Amino acid sequence: MPDTDDYRLDKRQIRGAFDRNAPRYDGAAVLQREVGRRLLERLELMKIQPRTILDLGSGTGFCSQDLLQRYPKAEVIALDLAHAMLCEHRRRLSRRHRPSWWGRRGRQRFVCADADALPLADASVDLIVSNLTLQWCQDLDRVFGELRRVLAPGGLLLFTTFGPDTLKELRESWAQADGYTHVHAFIDMHDIGDALVRSQFETPVMDMEYLAVTYPDVRALMRDLKHIGAHNAAGGRPRGLTGRQRLQLVTDAYEAYRRDGVLPATHEVVYGHAWAPEQPLARRREDGVATVSLEQVRAGLGPRR
Repeated sequence: MPDTDDYRLDKRQIRGAFDRNAPRYDGAAVLQREVGRRLLERLELMKIQPRTILDLGSGTGFCSQDLLQRYPKAEVIALDLAHAMLCEHRRRLSRRHRPSWWGRRGRQRFVCADADALPLADASVDLIVSNLTLQWCQDLDRVFGELRRVLAPGGLLLFTTFGPDTLKELRESWAQADGYTHVHAFIDMHDIGDALVRSQFETPVMDMEYLAVTYPDVRALMRDLKHIGAHNAAGGRPRGLTGRQRLQLVTDAYEAYRRDGVLPATHEVVYGHAWAPEQPLARRREDGVATVSLEQVRAGLGPRR
């Protein structure tokens, strides 16, 4: 991801966009729910019975609901940057009149916080699930460091995010209209895997697939992006209103992608999972130097389970 001011994300803009659009989010988040469903299906292959689960970037609670059903004895922490999204999640629960999957009191907690600085104790979470949230994080090393900190030994991190080809049609159409940044620069799958290794996660696995959502016109696409809170929060975004002439240039350019009467919006969906070591091999000092004892090295060379 280019480390330039044009692509640097404004966290206040991100939070504000999700807060404003929380009541409309569920009506437009078709892709987000589908990707979340595919992500959670992967838990069927994981031999894990977590007691405490963190739903990072929980939004209105789609993944949290599934996790409560899947692990009936676990506590789920729904954590989101946007307070209004958590409020919408709680309203959904109240409208359902405490359904059977709610379980005993205290199984669901709500935390409004930033993934960069989690208000959770070290090694306090057994499973972290994050669906389409990491693309809103500027510094993956910092975020993965926090996730590694709160994950208990042998715990699992399971996530999705968007790769560089996401919304490529929209990005290229805007490029023909002006020189501003209108679509974020998403991080490559291999760079995400490298960041996991740097944060001392074990056996990271990455894969991806392309999913296309189709629209009758560009305005419908932009409306959906707005309603899910996908506001342009990049530093290089235009500060004024988009004029009618520029919007027409984008519309005309996007028409080149029309197939079978509809316009595609490509999404490169990246899936990843990794484990926290059963026995952490290194302790990193403030100066960045990692120290490893001889006993830890010998233990780390033993047979894996």
